[in-house]
Amino acid sequence: MGSSPGTPRGPPVSDRAAPSPSPAYGGAPTAPQPSQVSRLASTVERLRREAADAQEASDGRALIEMAKGILVERLGCGPAEANRQLTELADRSTSTVLALAVDIINQAARDQVSEIAQQFLEAVDTEPPAARSLTPAVRLRAAESRVLAATDSQAVATALLENALSPLGANGVAVWAVAADSSIALVGQAGFTPEEAVRWRYVPPEVATCARLAMNNRDLTVVNSLSDAGVPTIGRRRYPDGGRIMVPAGTGGRLLGVLEVSWPEPLPAQPPRVLRQLEALAELCSHTLEAGAPGPDPASDAPHLAAVAELTDLADHLHDPVLVLTPHLDPSGRLTDFRIRHGNQRFVDPAGRPHSMVTGTLFLESYPTAAEDHGLFSKLERVYATGEPCQASRTTLTALVDEVPLTSTADVGISRHGTSLLLVWRIEDETARLASLLQHAQRLGRVGGFEQNITTGATSWNDQLYALFGLPMTAAPIPIEELAAHAHPHDAHSLGRFLRTLLYRLHESSVDFRLIRPDGITRHIRMVAEPVLDDRGILHSVRGACQDISAQHWTEVALAATRDQLADSEAESADRTKLALQLQHAIMPPAPAPLDVPGIRIAVRYRPAESQSLVGGDWYDSVVLPNNRILISVGDVAGHGIQAATGMVILRNALRGLAVTGAGPAQLLSWLNSVAYHLTSSLTATAVCAIYDPRTRRLTWARAGHLPPVLVRGTEARAFPVAPGGLLLGALSEVTYPEEEVQLEHEDTLLMYTDGLVERRDVSVADALTQLLDVASQAASSLEKRLDNLLTYSASDTDDDTCLIGVQVR
Repeated sequence: MGSSPGTPRGPPVSDRAAPSPSPAYGGAPTAPQPSQVSRLASTVERLRREAADAQEASDGRALIEMAKGILVERLGCGPAEANRQLTELADRSTSTVLALAVDIINQAARDQVSEIAQQFLEAVDTEPPAARSLTPAVRLRAAESRVLAATDSQAVATALLENALSPLGANGVAVWAVAADSSIALVGQAGFTPEEAVRWRYVPPEVATCARLAMNNRDLTVVNSLSDAGVPTIGRRRYPDGGRIMVPAGTGGRLLGVLEVSWPEPLPAQPPRVLRQLEALAELCSHTLEAGAPGPDPASDAPHLAAVAELTDLADHLHDPVLVLTPHLDPSGRLTDFRIRHGNQRFVDPAGRPHSMVTGTLFLESYPTAAEDHGLFSKLERVYATGEPCQASRTTLTALVDEVPLTSTADVGISRHGTSLLLVWRIEDETARLASLLQHAQRLGRVGGFEQNITTGATSWNDQLYALFGLPMTAAPIPIEELAAHAHPHDAHSLGRFLRTLLYRLHESSVDFRLIRPDGITRHIRMVAEPVLDDRGILHSVRGACQDISAQHWTEVALAATRDQLADSEAESADRTKLALQLQHAIMPPAPAPLDVPGIRIAVRYRPAESQSLVGGDWYDSVVLPNNRILISVGDVAGHGIQAATGMVILRNALRGLAVTGAGPAQLLSWLNSVAYHLTSSLTATAVCAIYDPRTRRLTWARAGHLPPVLVRGTEARAFPVAPGGLLLGALSEVTYPEEEVQLEHEDTLLMYTDGLVERRDVSVADALTQLLDVASQAASSLEKRLDNLLTYSASDTDDDTCLIGVQVR
């Protein structure tokens, strides 16, 4: 049998890719000019019309040939005689040959297609050619022709979808064959993915599916919405709310299979004419099923498709957003991209695109910015090449919509399964962040947890921490930099060390301090915190926990045991250290009051050594001389202990007495060198001596083996240049020191310090000085705040005393 008239046309010629003009002699093809484009479009349209007319003529001839075959069989004549008989009968009945041929076919077939075939004849006479191709008769007879010409059920499904069901809004067709044991097999499908076909190629007996509903009912069955019915079937994952119509297919009362038609949206009530069409199509399917035409053979890549199908099933059962990716290779087998095979329901595209617009595309087509250096695509390549899973925090995924980047940030997990990749995209939201904060608090074994964003300054506390600090839930959390204001004054240095370790060295740190709550109660608190770095290794936030250890007396027990074990020699050593420390603090209190003198403001910070057994010889001094000039000095006596402390007292008081003479800094250091060499026992020291004239704002300075002062002007900080000479004090009996002058300006800040501020075991002095200049150049609200910043972010780790004096010109 041939194809029926009005068979739906193939893809219009205009929809196909036009061949590019071949460049002459290997040259590049030139873009068509506007006139050439117009001529090309006209030619394509003419060819399309000619192809449509030829298709209609072919369909009409096919019906006429079918009628001739019927006459040959009934009259027992030859083809020529049948043609003559058909022409004469048409002339006698005053109808066209085509109309008579369709009438003969319908009377001979007596099937469901014949019941509606007459509509085609009416459409030929009353409807324009464009409308004829959409009539039910055209669709059904075209489908019949294609089905009878098909060699297997896969071709049957494709013909039904393309020629008969797509105009009804259907998006998929499945042809199921029923076995003797009531199992069903997918022998043909169109509109579904190969992975779906492999997964559903066999359904055991008594497993409830949509097709089995029609088997049990032995009648046309409608499922308006899969989500409401809850019945599994092929394609349900992509269209969970779609509708289905299942029609049993069989002959002679024997059930051979089921025709299942899929719609992407919930299915409204269908008119009886559509249901009759579906029954007619099922009757066509039964001919192929009865002949035992084989279904699609799972080709050599079936194991791969099955593995991808299993991976998509796994992704659908995960609680995190997941993408399933397969490699996209060039002809040489080199990886060029990944194809997005599946995204589970929890995955949300940053641009808000539906899954259907993302699934099936190449990864870099949907997310081109992932190809940036050290971006997400490089992580995918590494996992694909090595097979080693990858975990990355705070990774971005950006989609471009009208050149506007839309980005989401998440923690990423990538793993390889066979040749496919599973990309877990755990989006960072407030609920997940607080849950993670709670987990970290539990991991650290503490009571109250906190997290502070270093960039924005936003701080989060849990309920227990508010109760621990005695604050209401409506109060603002206390940033870690301001803890010293709520602690006992004697614990300020411990908190400073804690902040330096945490914020500068980026190490986990802990500190014990006494918290003074607003209600006047003092609590002993232990705080443990750790820095959180982003994927570039930059400090992003700090998280940690606090524990109230007031009720624990293990500290007192340990201290009592330690005191009992101290020997007399240790007690004597402690007394000597205490005496030196008292002597040191008597001359240089840790936090002296600022010195206000005409034209300048002087502030001082003194940080004792972290171990009280290492009492050093650092000193500072600032005093107004009789001539109204100001002496400013810092120094460092070599060594530790009582000898260094007493040497410091000698040199500091000697410099004060010598400065009354009115001599300059160079002469004062020369005299001080003689004192160190002749009047002390093997005492050496370094020092910087400066004399400032408030009237002229001129600073005269000299140094003896000491680091040069630093001048901060605006947002720039630089160290004074070091002239040759400047030997340390006490090395030789006679030393001449060079003297320099600097003209200061309004709002300049002069910094003088001892080496305890910058010395570091693993960093050179030059690098440490560079770090000091970076911190000093940062803006500060006051002179005292600038000095506090220098102490907090200093690079020192040598457990040495630190003297820091700041002079601000007003």
